[in-house]
Amino acid sequence: MPLRGGPLGFTLAKLISASGSTVVPASDIPSGWQDVLRALTQRPPAWAGLNWDQPAIMAILNVTPDSFSDGGRFATLMAAVEAGLTMARAGADILDVGGESTRPGSMPTSPEIEQSRVIPVIRALAQAGVRVSVDTRNASTMELALHAGAVIVNDISGLSHDPDAVGVVARRGARIVLMHMRGDPMTMNSLASYKNVTVEVATELALRVETVCRMGVEAHSIVIDPGIGFAKTMDHNLELLKSLFLLCNLPHPVLVGVSRKSFIGKITGIASPSERVSGSVTAALHALRQGASILRVHDVNETIQAVRMQKALT
Repeated sequence: MPLRGGPLGFTLAKLISASGSTVVPASDIPSGWQDVLRALTQRPPAWAGLNWDQPAIMAILNVTPDSFSDGGRFATLMAAVEAGLTMARAGADILDVGGESTRPGSMPTSPEIEQSRVIPVIRALAQAGVRVSVDTRNASTMELALHAGAVIVNDISGLSHDPDAVGVVARRGARIVLMHMRGDPMTMNSLASYKNVTVEVATELALRVETVCRMGVEAHSIVIDPGIGFAKTMDHNLELLKSLFLLCNLPHPVLVGVSRKSFIGKITGIASPSERVSGSVTAALHALRQGASILRVHDVNETIQAVRMQKALT
């Protein structure tokens, strides 16, 4: 059976219920599981102009002085816009513009400061014909970014931080990335406790999707993100990546962001985030093999080269 319409596929399925689990040939999945089977096998509808005929690359463009990897590099409008256009020319499908650092322990940035950083960049990139996403958890920033030309909202809080955020996304018909996180950047590390991290992340994401859809967000506008590194330990991150395919039970494309994160540094012994390119690309390719549709990355050229080689070889 095709996974999400291909090119990956599966021949066996584990049916998990309250009474236990059993493995069956894909051709023998019982009729009571057909709704789940449809979510697993059908290609999701087009999203922000992406048709899922190949993995999408979301390039990270942080216009902050304190991001964990590239803080301060693109502090001026000219530098940020040129960096974004360079990544677009390299093949990035989406530019994700953020003006607030959300690394563990980071202090919140006011919406006004965030907007002063991101809105001019978003406007310039959108006018240049680039598909732009705004990385924010603040409703007022979402509103201004969408007015400036952004078409996607990428919210690490899953539209839970700001009570007005769901209304903005629903009213504007924006495409939305709902990420899994517990707490906020200051508290999330204390909430990294799971019995089965992948099952719990999938369950909590499903509940969040249900909630925002009840509040007016269209289901077809949603992409989900397991939130690697957000309220997760290194072991949780590894377990999530190993069993990422479980998220394909939800009828939404999956975005994965592992680029340069600290768990890669712990495993590889590389202290500097900018030198974690090989580890990041390896983890990203693994995510694709587990059913991810979008990769959120710093290193566009290297990731696209690796994705193209993997496609040719497989």
